[in-house]
Amino acid sequence: MIRSRGDLTSTKRWVVKIGSALLTADGKGLARESLSAWVQQMSDRVLAGKQLILVSSGAVAEGMSRLGWQRRPTALHELQAVAAVGQMGLVRAYETCFMKRGLHTAQVLLTHDDLMNRERYLNARSTLRTLMELRVVPVVNENDTVANDELRFGDNDTLAALVANLVDAELLVLLTDQSGLFDADPRFEPDARLISESRVDNSLLEQVAGDSASGFGRGGMATKVRAAGIAARSGAATVIAPGRLDNVLNRIAIGEDIGTLLLPIQGPEAARKRWLAGQLQVRGRLVLDAGAVRVLRESGRSLLAVGVKEVVGNFSRGQVVSCVDELGHEVARGLVNYGSQEASGIKGKPSSQIREILGYMDDEELIHRDNLVLV
Repeated sequence: MIRSRGDLTSTKRWVVKIGSALLTADGKGLARESLSAWVQQMSDRVLAGKQLILVSSGAVAEGMSRLGWQRRPTALHELQAVAAVGQMGLVRAYETCFMKRGLHTAQVLLTHDDLMNRERYLNARSTLRTLMELRVVPVVNENDTVANDELRFGDNDTLAALVANLVDAELLVLLTDQSGLFDADPRFEPDARLISESRVDNSLLEQVAGDSASGFGRGGMATKVRAAGIAARSGAATVIAPGRLDNVLNRIAIGEDIGTLLLPIQGPEAARKRWLAGQLQVRGRLVLDAGAVRVLRESGRSLLAVGVKEVVGNFSRGQVVSCVDELGHEVARGLVNYGSQEASGIKGKPSSQIREILGYMDDEELIHRDNLVLV
């Protein structure tokens, strides 16, 4: 696990995300000279025997440029159409640049639905790891052409973090048009100081992270901080770095003090736990009493129906639900053993009464500890 910048020199597997503001030359099509420079640096790592996945924004902005549109569309069908047009140019640009260095690329488009299903999640993991072993650079993007709001990751920072979890990456690099994360908004506070290094659980981080100032990207510093928290679940550190800095990736690789390094606080969680924590779409909510919250946090035990005060939403057995305290703060999430109707019937009751109430008992636990992860 990375504990300092010096540890970056020995990392083998990276996920690099490049944002729209960097890639699209302020909305005037792809910034091809910059793109070529990043590809050269990424190629250096792969040719040195390292592994790398690229998560790239820019499809919608490139499509807008090709179609001559000045404003990002809001209608879903128009957004999906412009993404389809732009994806052609984006992938072609990467393929051309990597081929000049003798490397192949592979396009991988994902929606959250692909990672919600455990079997498809494992298939995506195997495919990406195989591509890296073949010294192929996967170019990953959200599948904007088919994704609806329910299936979206929301931003490519989150997607990149989930990919880092997926392949057990050691480092997530988020290239941005900012110098890193500051202790105040540098756009309005001239004395704002760059945060060079911090633990990912530092409560100050989300307080100082702002929203996106770009009209093209959906992510700001707040999404990057949240992404770092997701990546930390697999033991990955995150570097938020200025993408326009000369030779930025190679300088990160030798441990140079660039951008903001966010360090994980513990080793990687079990792969199944990471999958559960990465579910952005939960199907319902269980409100727990104080005793149940304490048991989950301190003892790592299963959730029993007796500790549930309220059942919210419509869900089926095996779906992901969120467990919250009485103030609505999320405590955990997991795969529920009973549907919402059954859960409503047995909430607040001891397990010994489940059979009497429902007429059957599939499990003693509402959520088994193996299918439960603290968040």
